[in-house]
Amino acid sequence: MIKIAVMGYGTIGSGVSKTLEMNKEIITNNVGEEVSLKYVLDLRDFPGDPIEDKVVHDVNVIANDPEVSIVVETMGGTKPAYEFVKMMLESGKSVVTSNKALVAAHGTELLEIAASKKKNFLFGASVGGGIPIIRPLRTSLAQDELQEITGILNGTTNYILTKMKDEGLSYEVALSQAQALGYAEKDPTADVEGYDSCRKIAILSSLAYEKEANYEDIHTEGITKITNIDFQYANKAGMAVKLLATSRRVGDKFYAVVAPTMVDATCPLYSVSDVFNAVLVKGNIVGDLMFYGSGAGSLPTAAAVVADVIEVAKHPHCSVMRIWSREKLEFSDYKELESRFFVRFEGKSNKNAVIELLEPTKAYELEGMDEYGVVTKKMSQNAFEEALKKLDGVISVLRVH
Repeated sequence: MIKIAVMGYGTIGSGVSKTLEMNKEIITNNVGEEVSLKYVLDLRDFPGDPIEDKVVHDVNVIANDPEVSIVVETMGGTKPAYEFVKMMLESGKSVVTSNKALVAAHGTELLEIAASKKKNFLFGASVGGGIPIIRPLRTSLAQDELQEITGILNGTTNYILTKMKDEGLSYEVALSQAQALGYAEKDPTADVEGYDSCRKIAILSSLAYEKEANYEDIHTEGITKITNIDFQYANKAGMAVKLLATSRRVGDKFYAVVAPTMVDATCPLYSVSDVFNAVLVKGNIVGDLMFYGSGAGSLPTAAAVVADVIEVAKHPHCSVMRIWSREKLEFSDYKELESRFFVRFEGKSNKNAVIELLEPTKAYELEGMDEYGVVTKKMSQNAFEEALKKLDGVISVLRVH
């Protein structure tokens, strides 16, 4: 029997416990022996819960128990998760986590400790919830030179933007609905300002390009300035606004950016709605792939966690995770990247100058409004910003995918 512990009994931790019980026979058949939950570490007690007799409040109980070979960390954040996970690895236990903040900040170090102990540090649930994206990047696509990863990586913002598109809600009302349903935290900053997506694209970049990507080096914009007027233009243009996280290899340079972007209806990401996530991957051999599914939630995320537990249980004495280099992944200036842009202008007196400087491919007007919007030709953001300096009446700007 393989005995495990769970650190943090919130939404995901409780989902792990349920998954282990609900699919006990399937998991046992996959591993070759039963996987049993021995401890749950939490500050709280859970009277009446099936795990109430497994709860401990001292992390050392788990660290010092030689029967526990795998520890699941679902606490979130970096404190005390980092110290606890490091303790478990150094005591010779493998660790599985869903914690993107931990992986983004300390993943390189924790992978190295795991490898030195011939144990594992796996984090398949840290990006995309139940979507199996981490494992394919390190196994199925190991033969490819990955050229681009673009995704909708945050279910909260995707839910808000979907409500704004489909129901004409304001950002504030859509956010309130998301909070009422439990999709958004009381303080939604990490989601709506793009920080959550930024950490996730940093993790994917480290895996894809095999160097340490620092999320603090990635240009990040949120969705708080998006209005339903933007969506009226997008609907008229047959597009939708999505918060996209993109990482791209161009020759020997690497770029990454997180920003709200207008997505054409021909793009697979256009139809990804509500709290769902999706990731597009482009390889030089395999071509284009798309991964789609539940990006959050108790059981979908727990499914990814338990999948890692199964893999660790089947490899008790070796590291299966490919470790990226400690060499820093240097991101080039994102403003060098070429894109199309959607620009709204007040009035209509500057149309000739707009046509001359931005060479728009399409123009749109909304009935009863003294403004208009254009989709520019493809150009670098540097060139685009230089052109905007010569134009009056700019209301807002969005990238176009």
